[in-house]
Amino acid sequence: MSTSSIRFISGTSSLGVLLLAFSAEGLCALLLGDDLATLEGDLAQRFPGKQTPQRDEGLMPALEQTLRYLEDPRSALDLPLDLTGSVFQRRVWNALRQIPLGETASYQDIARQLGQPTAFRAVANACGANPLAVIVPCHRVLRQDGSLGGYRWGLERKRQLLDREAQR
Repeated sequence: MSTSSIRFISGTSSLGVLLLAFSAEGLCALLLGDDLATLEGDLAQRFPGKQTPQRDEGLMPALEQTLRYLEDPRSALDLPLDLTGSVFQRRVWNALRQIPLGETASYQDIARQLGQPTAFRAVANACGANPLAVIVPCHRVLRQDGSLGGYRWGLERKRQLLDREAQR
């Protein structure tokens, strides 16, 4: 990611407050939470050494498209992505994006798929570091026993997302 500034917009969804942030390369964060101030703090921490992220109402079309996608995961989401992370994190995030809508995988399944069957904890950590809630569907990853496990954005949101996708 270049040293360009981060621009963001926020709105309210059925999953709570949503914050979208863009670098010059594309969408670099989709954060979910209960209040905007917390999300803005999270955003600033994700991009240390950069200018303070600036609100940009010009991003409204991207926000509207993302809100539609959250409500109906089968709708199109055509935004350029700027996924910044380690090589391993990006491999995990790419694997997560291959999990079909309405299906789930275990952390161990993903680790095996990456050819590192004992790296399930590292897979879980990569899920926790995922900057693009829902778009990189870490909510589709469960514990080996089928329980929800953790979720960076809250277990109730994970349950809602999985229920919404199962009904499609």
